[in-house]
Amino acid sequence: MSGELRVVVGDITKVAVDIIVNAANTTLLGGGGVDGAIHRAAGPELLAECRTLGGCATGDAKITKAYRLPARWVIHTPGPVYRDGQHGEPELLASCYRRAMELAAEKQVKSIAFPCISTGVYRFPAENAAKIAISTVKSALDLCSGDLTVIFCCFSEKDAKIYEKTLKNG
Repeated sequence: MSGELRVVVGDITKVAVDIIVNAANTTLLGGGGVDGAIHRAAGPELLAECRTLGGCATGDAKITKAYRLPARWVIHTPGPVYRDGQHGEPELLASCYRRAMELAAEKQVKSIAFPCISTGVYRFPAENAAKIAISTVKSALDLCSGDLTVIFCCFSEKDAKIYEKTLKNG
């Protein structure tokens, strides 16, 4: 499996890909940041479907339709709240990316966009999060058939620079 990894700055709800990944909370019922933006853009049907899923554990992922988004599916994955890095946070964050890639492989998609999971209100240090995201996605590329375009969609220029540097050095 080969793939192209890219970094863009923008609103993930506007990215035209097969799957967008939602940095969800464990209820899957919407929230702030990326999660709230995805729920607002997808419309009430997304919330209705999420209500049927029974939540999702931190580090796991569940998939729904994307409704009014330009994607076909949304993968919801609750990232860890960062305490000090000594309570399984790196492993849980890696699991978010790995589970998302596994679900993407099941759908045999050609493109997926990830936000910066756990780096907002969950306070995961951006540099560490970028290293985990990129290394986990690279190691999971062989799960997917064909060429997969992976977009790391950063909300800020600052985060994009961190991801670009990590991608270049990784």
